[in-house]
Amino acid sequence: QLQFVESGGGSVQPGESLRLSCAASGFTLDQYAIGWFRQAPGKEREGVSCITKTGTTWYIDSVKGRFTIHRDNAKNTVYLQMNGLEPADTGIYYCAHTGWSTCTAFPATTDFRSWGQGTQVTVSA
Repeated sequence: QLQFVESGGGSVQPGESLRLSCAASGFTLDQYAIGWFRQAPGKEREGVSCITKTGTTWYIDSVKGRFTIHRDNAKNTVYLQMNGLEPADTGIYYCAHTGWSTCTAFPATTDFRSWGQGTQVTVSA
């Protein structure tokens, strides 16, 4: 069964860092683009970052320069390094894929699937 498992979330103060992991089970993710998304309380899920099969990366403007996505195909895992966290980054973070090798669908969520349970990130003073 194809599944993503997100981990690495936590409660931190503004300016601190977290590294999220997105581990795939039931399939090999090296052929696919993988996206990270988040959902804040009372808001719709939004795209945060995406990495293509070949390693090209995409970010929404609010996280550029602070977040870095990278993949370790040997570990079948995609990571999201989050530095300089802000309260606006609070939310549940999810990873997903479209079955494609590119991030064409990003940042929209419509074509992404195989959502995991997510990992909670809370940033507060």
